[in-house]
Amino acid sequence: MLAIIAYAVGIMYSPGPVNLMGLNTGVNGQAKTSLGFCLGVGTAMLLLFLLFGWAGAAWIDGRLLIAVSIIGCGYIIYLAIHIARARVDVNAVSSSPLTLRYRDGLILQLLNPKGIMATLPIATLQFPAAGIQGPGLVVWSMGLALLAAGAPGSYMWIGSLVGNRIDNPAFFKRFNQIMAVLLMGVALSIAYEHVWVTLVSA
Repeated sequence: MLAIIAYAVGIMYSPGPVNLMGLNTGVNGQAKTSLGFCLGVGTAMLLLFLLFGWAGAAWIDGRLLIAVSIIGCGYIIYLAIHIARARVDVNAVSSSPLTLRYRDGLILQLLNPKGIMATLPIATLQFPAAGIQGPGLVVWSMGLALLAAGAPGSYMWIGSLVGNRIDNPAFFKRFNQIMAVLLMGVALSIAYEHVWVTLVSA
C-alpha cells in the first residue's frame, strides 16, 4: 500500500505541464481564483484510475495514446501562447495572464500522457497486487485523485509565496515568457517520447 502512495507522489508532484501551469498561476497571484483547475486535475485522475482499474491496460493501445499525445501537445502549446502574449498591468502586477478553470484542469490532465502513464501501472498492476478491487478501487481512486489535485495546488502555493514578495512588473512579464518556453519544451518532449519514438519503433 505504501508503495502505491510513494509512486503516486513521486510522479504526480514532479514538474510537468499541469504543475508548471499551477506555478505560473501562483506567481501571478491567481491561486485562489484557480482552485477549480486543481479540482479539474483531480477529476481527470479519478476518471483515469476508475477507467484503467475496471477496463485494464488492454483498453489503451498505441494509436490511441499517440492521438491523445498529439492533442495534448496542441493544448499545452495553446496555453503557452496565451501566457507568452499576456500583458502585465503595471498597476496590478498580480494580474493573471490566464485564469485557469475547472475545464482547463480536466482537459489538460486527460490529454496529458504523463497522467495516463502515472495511472496505468497503479490501476493495472499495483491495485490488483494489493487486492484492491470493487468498492476499495473507488475509495483508493478518490484518495489518489485528491493527492493529484494537491500537486498543482502545492505549486500554486509556492508560486504565491514568491509572487507576493516581488513588486516589479518586468519580473512577471519575463517569468510568463520563461514559463511559456518551458511549456513549449514539455510539449516537444511529449511529442518526441510519445509520438515520434512510438511511430519510429512501430
